Amino acid sequence: MNTRLRAEKRGRRAETTAAVYLWLSGWRVLGRRVKTRRGEVDLVVRRGRIVCFVEVKWRASRAELATAIDARRLRRVADAAHLIAPRFVRAGDDQRIDVMLMAPRCWPRRIVNAWQPGA
Repeated sequence: MNTRLRAEKRGRRAETTAAVYLWLSGWRVLGRRVKTRRGEVDLVVRRGRIVCFVEVKWRASRAELATAIDARRLRRVADAAHLIAPRFVRAGDDQRIDVMLMAPRCWPRRIVNAWQPGA
């Protein structure tokens, strides 16, 4: 299996782990790998009146997580979230973008409200 395919497989596994982690934390998974012309949102989850667009990043080590997400990547997620929000957000809902950082043998690290949609 080539490097790209292995990375894709690890990324999918991380997204599944993040979905389970969020579900166990009381979130309902509404969508996975929601694609738009501007990019993709890994997970869309809801808890009560909060809809959260989640970017999941997996790295081979905890040290590599420090550079896993940057403003350019967050902007892409924000653009995609803006396009899909009407499918998931109802009147009166709050929305935000979170990031889940994951590495082997580490608890998931969650960055809550990493980017405000429309900011």
